[in-house]
Amino acid sequence: MSQHDDPHADAGLPRPIPDATPHPEDMLRAGAAPAPASSTAAGPGRYEHVLEQFAHDYLRDRRSDRRWKTFFRLIWVTLVVLLVWAMVSPKHHAGATTGPHTALVEVRGEIASDTEASAELINAALKAAFEDPGSRAVVLRINSPGGSPVQAGIVNDELKRLKALHNKPVYAVVEEICASGAYYIAAGADEIYVDKASVVGSIGVLMDGFGFTEVMKKVGVERRLMTAGENKGMLDPFSPVSPKQQAYAQAMLDQIHQQFIAVVREGRGTRLKETPEMFSGLFWNGEQAIKLGLADGTGNLDFVAREVVKAEDVVDYTPRDNVAERLAKRFGASLGEGAVKAARSTMTIR
Repeated sequence: MSQHDDPHADAGLPRPIPDATPHPEDMLRAGAAPAPASSTAAGPGRYEHVLEQFAHDYLRDRRSDRRWKTFFRLIWVTLVVLLVWAMVSPKHHAGATTGPHTALVEVRGEIASDTEASAELINAALKAAFEDPGSRAVVLRINSPGGSPVQAGIVNDELKRLKALHNKPVYAVVEEICASGAYYIAAGADEIYVDKASVVGSIGVLMDGFGFTEVMKKVGVERRLMTAGENKGMLDPFSPVSPKQQAYAQAMLDQIHQQFIAVVREGRGTRLKETPEMFSGLFWNGEQAIKLGLADGTGNLDFVAREVVKAEDVVDYTPRDNVAERLAKRFGASLGEGAVKAARSTMTIR
């Protein structure tokens, strides 16, 4: 076409840009492949794939959550069953036999109302041991640093009562340590046997605590203690010590000390070779304790059962936690059952 044949040229209009997209028929005539599908045409398929993958992952997570919830529910149900079992099932000891045997009762750890060496548990074991017709004697195997004078006194009193009631001998066998409140209990035995390296004695009483008055002054803390009763705040760790109250507490300790000394003298009798240091709170090894009359000889449980009681069969009457109780205690401890207790004064035979 010539310039004169172009109407746009005569009218001064801009010439249109020719369409560069080839016609499908022209592409087929030329043998060319068709253009690929546009992204818009492929979009719906891609979105369906994403939604399908999302749904699959969501269902998988839901199944996993359900499995974990079921798992934890089973754990809680199991723990509840164990706790119920621990509450209803009695504590047990090695079953008593009808034949002649030596009855064993353990005194281990701190002597206190909430421990395995509490008066309640020890006395229950002593009662069972004495009442068994097959027991020829009762042996207290002791490994304890002492503890509450009240708990130790209750055990000592019950020991004397059962001895008189059943007319059976009682022997104390000391392992590593038998001090303060533990010796308070051992003094009720007919004879005390130790290892030559055992720690024995510490016949004394203490009341311990802390005083923070100087620290409070330095940091600028004011103590505001209100009481109804002149001595209600006695031995408060955040208040200055009152000489009158201190004297009262010391008199009480001295009185408990004399009670302890009386029990030792009654239990050991003429075997005791008293020295000025004997009741001062000092302790001795087993060899020295024998020389002082605080013990009678060396020997362990097997020796006493075989050579002294003449009944080698040993039956343990000590209450033992069952499996459920042990698991419950461990689980409780993991939840913080052993949280730190508030600071307080304690009285201990040491």
